[in-house]
Amino acid sequence: MGSKVHCAHILVKKLSLAQEIKTKITNGESFANLAKQHSIDSSKKRGGDLGFFGRGTMVQEFEKAAFVLEKGQVSDIVKTQFGYHIIKRLD
Repeated sequence: MGSKVHCAHILVKKLSLAQEIKTKITNGESFANLAKQHSIDSSKKRGGDLGFFGRGTMVQEFEKAAFVLEKGQVSDIVKTQFGYHIIKRLD
């Protein structure tokens, strides 16, 4: 497990929308395109790309999910105080 991971995410306010997006990703739709369409985070311009980050940078729930993903893997829906995230490991 490296000290940094490179992830992208999609952040939405409603669980129902997160579930809908997660289904689209599972069915092969582009994570980056869905991020650009739906994410409420400023990273949406980059297809959700958050770049590399180390431990202690993100909120605990987000970090916990991000660091266990394998390259190319997409997380389950992760709830934080910001809303509902779907995280994809890029590195």
